[in-house]
Amino acid sequence: MWLTCSSIGRKLVMAVTGACLVLFVTFHVLMNAVALAWPTAYNQVCEFLGANWYALVASVGLAALFIVHIIYAVWLTIQNRKARGTDRYAVTSRPPQVEWSSKNMLVLGIVILAFLVVHLIQFWAKMQWQELRHAELAVLPQLSGAPVPPAMGTLFLQMAFSQPWTAIVYIVGFIALWFHMNHGFWSMFHTAGWDNGIWIERLKKIGCWWTTVVVALFIAQAIVFTVLSHEKYYEKDIALQEQYAAYWDEHAEKANTEFRSEMVNIQTQFNDMQNQAYEKQQQGTFTQDDAAAMEAKQQELDRQGLEAMKKYVAAAEPMIKYAKQQAPDMHPMNLIETEHMVESCKNQIKAVENQLNGTPQMMAR
Repeated sequence: MWLTCSSIGRKLVMAVTGACLVLFVTFHVLMNAVALAWPTAYNQVCEFLGANWYALVASVGLAALFIVHIIYAVWLTIQNRKARGTDRYAVTSRPPQVEWSSKNMLVLGIVILAFLVVHLIQFWAKMQWQELRHAELAVLPQLSGAPVPPAMGTLFLQMAFSQPWTAIVYIVGFIALWFHMNHGFWSMFHTAGWDNGIWIERLKKIGCWWTTVVVALFIAQAIVFTVLSHEKYYEKDIALQEQYAAYWDEHAEKANTEFRSEMVNIQTQFNDMQNQAYEKQQQGTFTQDDAAAMEAKQQELDRQGLEAMKKYVAAAEPMIKYAKQQAPDMHPMNLIETEHMVESCKNQIKAVENQLNGTPQMMAR
C-alpha cells in the first residue's frame, strides 16, 4: 500500500496525524483555560466528558492517532538512518537552514511521550478510567481522606499540582512540545506539497506564533494551578464546595429513596400478614400453627429491616463524612436529613438486635 510502502506515503501519514494532534493540543489548552477562568465550569466539562460514548470514541480515536504517529515516526527514523548508512557518523558542517528540532524530532517525541504518560496517570487513569471500571468509592483516588469522584476535576488539579515535581515535569514537557510542534507545523504542509518558497516562510512564522501561544498558555496554566493548589484554593473556594456538596447531596437523596422503598416493602409485608391474621381471627380459623407462622414471619421481617438499616448506614454515613471534608461550609438539606436518618437507624438497630437476641418481639414500626 502506498501509505506504508513509500517514504512519501509514510511522511503524509505523519503529517495528517500530526495535524490532528495539533488541533487536539489546541483544544486541550482551551479546556484548561476554562479551569483557569471558571473552575466550576471545568467540573461541568469533566462530567460531560466522562465515560459517555462520544467521549470514549474521541479517546479511542485520539489514542489511535498517537500510536500511528509514534510508529511512523520510529519507522521513518530507522529508514533515514539506513539510507544514510555510515555517513551519519562523518563530521560535516550542518547547513544553517537545517533546524535543531528537525534533527531531534524523535528525541523530542520521546520526551513528550514520557510527559504524556505522567499526565495520563495523574488525570485520565483517575477520572475516565475509574468511570469505565464503575469503581466503588473505596478505590477512588483519595484527597485528605475522602474519595474524589471523576466529576470533581478541580480536586484532581489540587492533587496533581500540589506535588512540587509536577510543575517541573510539565514545563519540561511543554518546552519539548514547543520545539516538536514548531517544526512539525510547517513540515506537515511541506509534506502535503505546499512547498512554495514564499508560503513556507509564512507557514513557519504562523507555526511559530501558534505554537508559542499554545505552549505559553500551557506553561502559565501549570504555574497558576501550582500556586492555587499550594493555597488549597480548590478545597476552600465556596463555589466549588457547592458543587462538591451537590454531588454528595444527590447521592444521599438516592440512598434515602432506596432505603425508604425497601422499608415500605417490609412494612407492606407486615401489614399483609396482620390483615390475613385478622381475617382468620374473624372467621374463627386462626390456629396455633398460624400463630407460630406469624411469629416466625415477624422475626424474618425484623431481620430484613435490620439488614436494610445496616446497609443504609454503611452507605450513607461515609457520604456525610466525605461531604463535611470536601464541603465544610455547605449544609445541603438531603445530607442533613440523611444524618438524622442515620442516627435514628443506629438507635433502631440496637433495639432490634436486643429484641432478636432476647424474647422474639416485633420491630417497632
